[in-house]
Amino acid sequence: MNNQILRSPMRRDGFARLGDYAAIGEGRSVALIAPDGAIDWWCAPNLDSPPLFDRLLDPEIGGFFQIEPIEDYRTERAYRPDSNVLETRFITQYGSVLITESINSTLAGRLPWSELARRIEGDEGEVELCLTLRFGTAAETRSPWWNNTEQGDVYHLADLMAMLRTTEDWLIAERGDGIIRATLRTRPESHSLVALLVTEREPLAVPDLKAIDARIETSHTAWRDWTHSLSYAGRYADHVRRSALSLKFLWYSPTGALAAAATTSLPEGIGGEKNYDYRYAWVRDACLIIKSFVFLGALEDCKAAFSWLSKTIIRHGTRLRACYTLEGGIVPAESYPPLRGYQHSLPVRIGNNARDQVQLSMYGDMLATAELFIRAGHILDLETSRMLGKLANYCADQWRQKDSGIWELPDEQHYTHSKMACWQALDSAVSLAKAKHIEPTWVKRWERERDRISEWIEQHCWSEQKQAYLFYPHADDKLDAALALVHHYGNTVKPERMLATYRAIREDLGHGSAMLYRYSGVEQEESTFIACSFWLVEALAAMGDTRVAEEAMEEILDKLCQRGNVETFNEMFDVRSGEWRGNMPQGLSHLALICASQALTDHA
Repeated sequence: MNNQILRSPMRRDGFARLGDYAAIGEGRSVALIAPDGAIDWWCAPNLDSPPLFDRLLDPEIGGFFQIEPIEDYRTERAYRPDSNVLETRFITQYGSVLITESINSTLAGRLPWSELARRIEGDEGEVELCLTLRFGTAAETRSPWWNNTEQGDVYHLADLMAMLRTTEDWLIAERGDGIIRATLRTRPESHSLVALLVTEREPLAVPDLKAIDARIETSHTAWRDWTHSLSYAGRYADHVRRSALSLKFLWYSPTGALAAAATTSLPEGIGGEKNYDYRYAWVRDACLIIKSFVFLGALEDCKAAFSWLSKTIIRHGTRLRACYTLEGGIVPAESYPPLRGYQHSLPVRIGNNARDQVQLSMYGDMLATAELFIRAGHILDLETSRMLGKLANYCADQWRQKDSGIWELPDEQHYTHSKMACWQALDSAVSLAKAKHIEPTWVKRWERERDRISEWIEQHCWSEQKQAYLFYPHADDKLDAALALVHHYGNTVKPERMLATYRAIREDLGHGSAMLYRYSGVEQEESTFIACSFWLVEALAAMGDTRVAEEAMEEILDKLCQRGNVETFNEMFDVRSGEWRGNMPQGLSHLALICASQALTDHA
């Protein structure tokens, strides 16, 4: 086991550190497990369902499912190699015990119910464990109750039914409507099991315990087989595989949608208001994850995700929304449940108001992704081809508008990144049309508008004094790390200006470090943005500055892969405190690592 060592107690004011959580999932939901054996977050049956366990956001009233030694202990844990099955070893002065955890699936895909399994194996000596299961009330909007049936005790939570199944060696100490407590004493080679079965508005299947136990190994085989099917053979392969497995958590198998993250309201800065709900599919994030899937050779995931995205856009029209639900619908407007918030960071949010913003960069994301999809050897259907032509025409009409930008800011501006992404959209449209993948009727118009955009950028966004492209025109020397995403513009139009911009970004937004803040001045209210740091590595490598790119990559990995983190990355990392911030697992963080590794491989 690649040991990650922590010591008890591991909480402060009821909260575990964000960087200490590990994730398990099955392509429909994700559970987060703290080092003290507590599942503090699980939305079941779906990623965007109300949480069954939500102590992550409120230690006082939130639900959780914990297995922990009664005595003091230390923890060693790691994922099995090439798998998302988690192994945790608790070590006390009297003995040690191994807990293996999985949200189970089959070799044929996910189960028609949710099955969270926890196997307990005695290792050395004796260890007494305490189990506590407290169902979440969805911010006091549902009241759990239990009913004794011939098949066992069934718990009802609004539309959910749940059953806790255990081997006979567990001693139930307390059972009530909302809580279960039990104890277990392990011995060398003892083998026990706990499983939580959940269904929504459907009958509840009650499988045999031996079948549940066996499905832990089946799930491990499925994860391993998927990982071994990947074709990536470049640099940082171990980190790439682990990031690929984290991205699989966010691939919503019922539709092929890609969630931005599995959580809501984890703060970008403690005590601040930047606490958003990321359990939806952003066009930008989905496009970038598809790009990383292409690099990985994950054909099935790539095709399913691209097809879902295309169908969703066709259904809703060419005025793209920033995000959609995992079923392809409209994201709900924000509501604010009365929860304490992680480390008292309020508000807690359900829904996301970014759904109504204008974000012009999405047109570049979508058309560039289509171009990459085709270059990887795939073929567009007629409906998708027509949709891409409509997007290009819409972008050609709308690029002169102000928008909220990639960072979804309330202050609409002519953001440089948005303009460069519109340039990318039309440049990709021209390439696709000339290769006869989309209708060429408007190709001359797209070429002219593309050139007008670059002229506008060079006239309004370049600062001779700063020797960099600014955040937006007349931005008082403010910079934007998102420009690392549009290095293709620099390679094609003004490479010397783009490289100068990247040097300025590293100096101003990283303060000389490879760990970057998103844009100028934001460090007062949030932490460094992990994806931006990797994006700059990719951009520098793609533009030929491989030495600096390699040094930055090593620095970033050295910062992130320490202090017990099992490479389940959040959105942000606070370089001042060494703590993680923001929602998790964060798709942007993991896809950016993969793309940076690919760029360093391609340009070595």
